[in-house]
Amino acid sequence: MLPNTLFVGQQLFYLPVCESTNSEAQQLLIKNEATEGCTVVTAQQTKGRGQRGNNWEAEPGKNITLSVILSPVFLPVRQQFYLNMAVSLAVLDLLHEQGLADAQVKWPNDLYIRDKKLGGILIENTINSHSLQHSIIGIGLNINQLSFGVDTATSVAALTGQTADLQTLTNRLLELLEKRYLELRSVKHAKLKYEYLRVLYRYQEQHTFIIDGKQTEGSIVGVDEDGRLGVDVSGELRFFGFKEIAYII
Repeated sequence: MLPNTLFVGQQLFYLPVCESTNSEAQQLLIKNEATEGCTVVTAQQTKGRGQRGNNWEAEPGKNITLSVILSPVFLPVRQQFYLNMAVSLAVLDLLHEQGLADAQVKWPNDLYIRDKKLGGILIENTINSHSLQHSIIGIGLNINQLSFGVDTATSVAALTGQTADLQTLTNRLLELLEKRYLELRSVKHAKLKYEYLRVLYRYQEQHTFIIDGKQTEGSIVGVDEDGRLGVDVSGELRFFGFKEIAYII
C-alpha cells in the first residue's frame, strides 16, 4: 500500500537489508532511475550514517529507516537549511500525532524528547552553482525498539507503551514530509522558521555547551540563514556550524 501523496513514496523500493538507504538512493540517482519522491525503505541498515560521521544503530525490523529523493531546484544554496527545517517538522508532526507532544528537534537534525534521542535526519545535497539539484533525505526513527546500547535513546513504543504498525507510520511520515516540502516549495519560509523555533530543543534556555574546547554557558537564540546555531554567550551573539559546538546533555 502506497502513501496518499502526489509524488513522495509513489516510487518505492523496499530492501530487507542494505548498508545504507542514502547510499542506495544515491545509486538510483546515478543510474537516472529515480523520480522525485523516490523512497528507499529497509528493515535492516548495516552501515547507517549519522551526523558528524557517527554510525546509526537500530534493531532490525523494529524502526523506520528510509531515504527520500527530492529535487529542490527552487531553493538557493544559501537557503538550504530551510529544507532541514521542513524535514524536521514533518518528523515531529508524526511524533506529535503519536501523542509525543514534547518531542523536539535538537539542532541540527536529531529528534529528542526529554533529553533522550528518538531519531535522526541526514540530508545529503547535490548543489549546482546557484541552487540545490538533488537532496537525499535519510530518516531513522526509533519506533518499536525497547532496548538500546545507550541510556540516552528511546522509542515511540517505550514512551507510549504501544507497538505501532511500521507500514502505516511510514506512509504517514511520507504524507507529512510531502506536506512540509510543498510548504517549502511555496516559499513559506517565515512559517517554517517560526514553527521550527517553537520546537527547537533548549531554545532560549540557559545551558552548558562545549565551545572552543571549554565548557561555556549560553542560550540558544535562533538559527541563521546558513543554518548556523545562534547562541548568546555572556551577552555576545555567536554563530556556530555543525562541528563547532557540542551540547552537554
